[in-house]
Amino acid sequence: MKDLSRRSFLQNLGMSAGATTLALALPSFATLSKKESRTYPGKKLNVALCGLGNYAGMLAYGLEQSQYCSLAGIVTGHPAKAEEWKKQYNIPEKNIYNYQNFDKIRNNEDIDLVYVVLPNALHKEFTIRAARAGKHVITEKPMSISTKDCEAMIKACKDAGVQLAVGYRLHYEPYHLEIKRLGQKKIFGQVRLIEASLGYKSDDPTQWRLKKAIAGGGPLMDLGIYCIQSSRYVLGEEPISVTAQFGPNTNKKLFSEVEASINWQMNFPGGAVCSAASSYNYNVDRFFASADEGQFEMSPGLSYGPFKGKTSNGELNFPEINQQATQLDAIGKLIIENKYLPSHITGEEGLKDIKIIEAVYAAARSGKKIMIG
Repeated sequence: MKDLSRRSFLQNLGMSAGATTLALALPSFATLSKKESRTYPGKKLNVALCGLGNYAGMLAYGLEQSQYCSLAGIVTGHPAKAEEWKKQYNIPEKNIYNYQNFDKIRNNEDIDLVYVVLPNALHKEFTIRAARAGKHVITEKPMSISTKDCEAMIKACKDAGVQLAVGYRLHYEPYHLEIKRLGQKKIFGQVRLIEASLGYKSDDPTQWRLKKAIAGGGPLMDLGIYCIQSSRYVLGEEPISVTAQFGPNTNKKLFSEVEASINWQMNFPGGAVCSAASSYNYNVDRFFASADEGQFEMSPGLSYGPFKGKTSNGELNFPEINQQATQLDAIGKLIIENKYLPSHITGEEGLKDIKIIEAVYAAARSGKKIMIG
């Protein structure tokens, strides 16, 4: 079986990136209506990407497809990358920043929002700096590496009068909208069991995700957040307690700072249990839910797709979308209209995930059940 590395996940996304953005008529998570899905003739929200790693490339493609947002600027510490992006995306020299002169972005009226795509431990710094510069912010998942950081980011954006979003692209993805509907609307009755797992094999000792100081943790931070998110929005509840166990460290040199894998169990107030796993040591990408009168599942289920799913009533079949463009359109439209972002993608939502992640780590270290207040 071919290894499914994080890079191959990104490559798979790139292969499917030509899919047309879809306007969905599914409930709860914000979507665009059919009428609004036509070409938007007004002023777009000008976005600067802060950090030009692999995922920034996916976002750049999404911005090209977006109707409400456009790529207006970049922030990078690599002059060669800056020159490459400048040419490829026709970015004006005055809209190109490095990490030292980034604060000058406050004087640039051609940039409305900064999308932070840096390693986890840098999310706080650049979110706060962007907010103080008067720019709206989207930061990638996880929001940061501690609840204290998240609280500081939320406060900085509120103090500056700007909006803060977290890049929860799956909140706009049709398969995930559907499993949310199936769970919260109890289409098959009360969900009793959820199994959610996401992992890939990692063998590159130089990648930042293996450095605790900058990643904040291992696969739980990087991949486990998808398992936590899916269980929360399918149930429409917050977990009240967790237990957890670190997996075996099969390569102590590679995993000297972060866990190789971790398993955890979340208990929810309605009686449901979620059994979850994330790993840098094996390949898995699966979501499963069992309810009183049926079940539903996806595999691939939690990565970039393309997703495949089924229920007790048959196959799930939704068109592929450009996940980044759809997310950016939903956020950009509201900001352009001077409306507040929905709570499910704000900093408060990101804070909830980090509280749970901290509890999972505490449970794995102590071997005890950890209550979540």
